[in-house]
Amino acid sequence: EDLAAFLAEHKVQVVASLPCYAESNVDEQRGRGVFERSIKGLQLLNSFGYGVEGSGLELNLVYNPNGVFLAPEEKKLEEAYKSELSKCYGITFNRLLCLNNMPVKRYSDYLNRKDQLEEYMNLLLESFNPGAVDGLMCRNLFSIGWDGRIFDCDFNQQLDLPLATSKKKGADEDKVVDKVADEKKKVVATRAGPGITVFDVDSLEAFQDTRITLGQHCYGCTAGSGSSCSGATS
Repeated sequence: EDLAAFLAEHKVQVVASLPCYAESNVDEQRGRGVFERSIKGLQLLNSFGYGVEGSGLELNLVYNPNGVFLAPEEKKLEEAYKSELSKCYGITFNRLLCLNNMPVKRYSDYLNRKDQLEEYMNLLLESFNPGAVDGLMCRNLFSIGWDGRIFDCDFNQQLDLPLATSKKKGADEDKVVDKVADEKKKVVATRAGPGITVFDVDSLEAFQDTRITLGQHCYGCTAGSGSSCSGATS
C-alpha cells in the first residue's frame, strides 16, 4: 500500500502485466496464485485513483499470448479486457498493450518443454512485418540496467547482450563510442560483466550511429502488428 501511495503522489505511470483476464490462463503461464495477487494489486491501484477517468493517474495493462500464436489487434482485445475486469472485479484501466511473446528465458523454456520452440520461431519468421520496424523500442530508446549498463532493449538486457560499439557503415568516427577508459572497464567488469554504462558517456547521442545488437528473439518484435514498450508498432 505504501508503494501505491508513493506512485500516486509522484504521478508515476504504471504499466502492469496481465496476460489474460481469465484466472486459469494467467496461472498456467505465470504460476498458481499469480492472477489473484494481480487482481488485488490492480484494485489497490484503482483505490488510489489509478485508471480512474479524470484522475491523471495512468494505468496500462500488458497482454501476452498464452500459446504458439501472435498477439491480436489491440483495440478489440482492450474492449474485452475492460468489460470482463470491470464486470467481475470492478477494475478500470486506461490502455491495453498487446505484445508478442519473446522466445527468451521463461517462455523459451516453456516452448522447449512442449517441443514447440521451432514451431513458434517459424511463425515469427513467416509473420515478419517490415512496417513494424520503425516503431520498435530499439530504434528510439535505451534500457538501463541497475548498474548503469546500456542496452538496446529490455530483452537484450534479460539476455545480457550489451550495447554494440561498432559503427554503422558510413558513420562518423566521432559519433561512436568505441571504448572506455581501462579503469572504467575494470569497474564495469566487476559489477556485472562487460558493457558500456551511463557513467562512461556524456550523452546517449554518442550512440546514434551504432549498430543495434540483434538476436533471433528480435523476430518477436517484428511479427504481425509488431511489439514495443508502447504496444503494437503498426
